[in-house]
This record gives sequence, C-alpha cells and structure tokens, in this order.
Amino acid sequence: MAFNSLSFLAFFVATAFLYWMIPHRFRNWLLLVASYYFYASWRAEYLILLVAMTLLNYAAGLAMEREQAERRRKIYLSLSLIGSFGILFAFKYVGFAVQSLNLAIDLLGVSIELPVPQILLPVGISFFTFQAVGYSIDVFRRRQSAERNIGIFALFVSFFPQLVAGPIERASHLLPQFREKHAFSYAGATSGLKLMAWGFFKKLVIADRIAIAVNNVYNHPTDFTGFPLLLATYLFAFQILCDFSAYTDIARGAARVLGFDLMENFRRPYFATSVRDFWRRWHISLTSWFRDYLYFPLGGNRVNTWRWFLNLAIVFVVSGLWHGAGRTFVIWGGLHAFFLIMGIVTKPLRERIANRLLGERLGGARKLFQMFVTFNLVSFAWIFFRANSVRQAWYVISHLFSDFHISTHFVGIGIGPYEFGIAIFAILALLIVDLLQERGSVLARVAVLPVALRWAIYYAVLFSILFLGEFGYEEFIYFQF
Repeated sequence: MAFNSLSFLAFFVATAFLYWMIPHRFRNWLLLVASYYFYASWRAEYLILLVAMTLLNYAAGLAMEREQAERRRKIYLSLSLIGSFGILFAFKYVGFAVQSLNLAIDLLGVSIELPVPQILLPVGISFFTFQAVGYSIDVFRRRQSAERNIGIFALFVSFFPQLVAGPIERASHLLPQFREKHAFSYAGATSGLKLMAWGFFKKLVIADRIAIAVNNVYNHPTDFTGFPLLLATYLFAFQILCDFSAYTDIARGAARVLGFDLMENFRRPYFATSVRDFWRRWHISLTSWFRDYLYFPLGGNRVNTWRWFLNLAIVFVVSGLWHGAGRTFVIWGGLHAFFLIMGIVTKPLRERIANRLLGERLGGARKLFQMFVTFNLVSFAWIFFRANSVRQAWYVISHLFSDFHISTHFVGIGIGPYEFGIAIFAILALLIVDLLQERGSVLARVAVLPVALRWAIYYAVLFSILFLGEFGYEEFIYFQF
C-alpha cells in the first residue's frame, strides 16, 4: 500500500477518523492493528519478520534492564544484534554474499558456481531493523529504560507512517509519545495535511515525471551518449531527492495529523557547501544512527588521523551496503568517504586559495561555488547509486561528454519538451521554497499572508497534484532498502 495510491488515502482517512473518535485507551491498539495491516498489504507472510524483530528486541531490552552483571548484559545485546542483523542478512544480503563468493572462486580458477538464492526483499526491513536495534543498544547503554508494555513497543517498531522508509526514530523521542493523551488539534491536523500535500507534489509532479526519462536512459545506457546521459544524471539527483523527501514529508504529515511528531529527515541537502555538510542535511536519521552506533564506537575522530580516515571509510562503505546489496552501492559509499576525506585533507589549502582569489567581500560567490562543486560531486556519486551494474556506471561516466550536443527534442528518453518544461518549472519552485525555508518556516510565512493569496497558494499546489501529477503509482525508491 504505497503512499501515492488511492488505497492509502482511504486507509489513512479511515484510521485518522477512528483514532480521534475512540477513547484514548484504545488508540494505540488501533494504530498497531492499522500498522500491521499496512505492512501486510505488501506481503502478509513477511509480517512474521516484523513480529519476530519486535519480540526479539523487546525480550532483550527487558533482560538487559533486569541484569546487573555487565558480561550477561553484553550477551543479551549480542543475541539481539545477531538475531536482528541475521534476519536482515538472510533476506537482503545472502544473494550478494553468494555472488561475491562465486566471483572469488572464479578468480581462483575453480570451475564451481554456487546457486544464488532468489529471495524477495521484505519492504522496509533495513529501516525497522535499525530502529529496533537502536533501541536495544540504548537500553544496554542505560540511556533508555526498557519498554514493558509489549503493545507500545510493537507500535514503536511498526508505526505505519514511518515503517517502510523512515525516518528511523529513536526510542527516547517516539516511545514517550505513545503514552501521551493526544487531543485533536486543528492547527496540527491542517499543518500535517499541508506537509503531506507538499510531499505529494514532490513525488507526483516532480519525481515520478522525471523518473520516466531517468529509467529510459539508465535502464539502457548504451543506447545513449553525451547530453541524454548528463541530463538523466542530473534529473536523477532531483528524482531521488523529491522521491525520498516526499515520503518523509507524507510520513511526518500523517503522524502530525494523529498528534505525533517525527524527526526532520531532510534539510535542503542541495544547498550544502561541502560533502560533510550534505550529510548533515541528507537522510539525517540514518546519518545520526551511523554516527552514534558505529562511528563513535569505532573511535570517531578521537584517534590518530589515519584511524579517523579508516573510521569514516568503514561508516560510508557500510552505509552503501545498507542501501543495497551490490558493488555499485559499495562504490557509492566509498566515493562519499573519499570526497569527505579529501575535503578534510585539502581544506587548509582550499581556504588559502579562496581567501586570496575571492577575499571576504565575495563570500556569497564563494558559497555558490562551494554549493556548485558539492552538488556535482554528489551527482557524480549518484551514477553508481542508480546504475544497474558497475559496467553500466562506467559506461555512463566514460560517455557523459562524448558526441555531446544539446538537444531540445529529447529523442528516445521518453519525455517530451512539454513534460520536461513542467518538470523544470516544478524543480525551480522546489528550489525557491527550499531557499525560503533556509531563512525560516515557509508554512509559517504562508499562514500570515492575506486569506486570498494564502488560499491561492494552497489551490495551486492541490491543482498541480491533480492535473500535473503522474498517477502511475511509481514505487518509492527507498522501499527497496
């Protein structure tokens, strides 16, 4: 049941209506049933995995809280980690592991090929695994009390707005909200609906429209050279931003209608002035998860320089693997590690050059240049993220500027000038909103506008969705992770 489907709208309206109509003591149970139904709508049997992940980490949390001996607490945490990541590995990485083993065997000259198991990836498994595991680690560190109510904990793991694509919530933020008695708020409900509408605009008007061109080019890259490859690469940068941030906006908006607050997951990432700044703005919940549960335990930057760089490389390669079981994702993560490390190494030199050439009076131009370079580095890395194989990614890179001539006919890429014009106009609208958002809440600014102008903006967004949206029910990109 995708967010961009009529079935979800019917499901959400019914859930929200019942939620506010029934007594408080029944609301969590309603949300739990709704969340399990929501997940089962994809593949009912995989609901067993969600329940197993819930029971495993619930039991581990209680055991760690009761136990005082550190050695036994570590055993319970280890069981939680092995069980949780074992489930994730079995369903997401076993095929990749076998393929890698076959490659190693082939390099050794042995004529043996192991069968690669074909396992359908459970939707959202990486997200709810990390959320459950984060809870167990926090309980082990005594930063979080173990949740004794199994219903509330199950709801924490499965809360439907953020179940399949985040944000990856922390127990300290979300768990207490399930114990609060929420009163209906007109302001909260309308704010949530506006956020959902903005998410639908980004998904249906921008992401799904340019997905047509991106898919046509990247699924058959050897049919193209030059401009179509470059265009599809830049379009994918905006497709993945609009697709993923749209899910987050819809999730946060839906939760807000129900009285819950989910963390911000995107903060205008293409306004970043460095790759480091990009990762402070992109997929914030995952970045902070890796920071707290992997980077800091490895030593962070509180070690010698080479070990620090190794820690960064490990985190980003693991982040690449989190996104997908394939060499393209490993390379994508490795590229970001390389960009980050080179940024650290070259920072003193770059600052001296910039100060000599630009000085203090051209700070704005310097910032624009940094944003331009960062966006292009990120877009280059996206090639590996989107390509179906390393071979195809290399073809795209090696042919980006071969036989290059700008065409307005968009021959073969599946999108005409009219559709392309709509996409560009919508992207410009997105960038303007993001620019305004950098200086303060856009919703707050719109709320104080004259009534006629305010409602004109609301209707413009709504009509754009209805009349310009692509309603082919294109799946959200991050569902595959």
